[in-house]
Amino acid sequence: MDLNADFSQRVVVHAANEPWIASPMPGVDRRMLDRIGDEVARATSIVRYAPGSAFSAHTHTGGEEFLVLEGVFQDEHGDYPAGTYVRNPPTTSHTPGAEEGCTIFVKLWQFDLEDRTQFRRDIADQLGPVTDGIARGSCIAMRARWYLT
Repeated sequence: MDLNADFSQRVVVHAANEPWIASPMPGVDRRMLDRIGDEVARATSIVRYAPGSAFSAHTHTGGEEFLVLEGVFQDEHGDYPAGTYVRNPPTTSHTPGAEEGCTIFVKLWQFDLEDRTQFRRDIADQLGPVTDGIARGSCIAMRARWYLT
């Protein structure tokens, strides 16, 4: 599948207008924003975990980075509330889920295959006060085009 796969072209996706598409795991749905490939793909998606849902254990051969938008994302390494950024480079593995449900913005297969820098950060702690609708502070760049939610 190729979806918004020509990165030389500007694309604006209104994520709220995109359908939720079921993943192979019950209770885990995706709004695909860009994708090159089938189930294993270079992809940018919004993923929604229903309460009590989980994905099977897997290794991120091409890496993964995500931002928790709502709820609490969980795996065997910890609990990540809304506002947490997680960077899992190639060869990392986990068993993700959400006891109470969550929504994440996720990018897959977009790392240098030799990259091994893994970290987690609560970005809410990095932000200053909101002025005119903008919170200033440190920034984490998720090599992405802009997507509207």
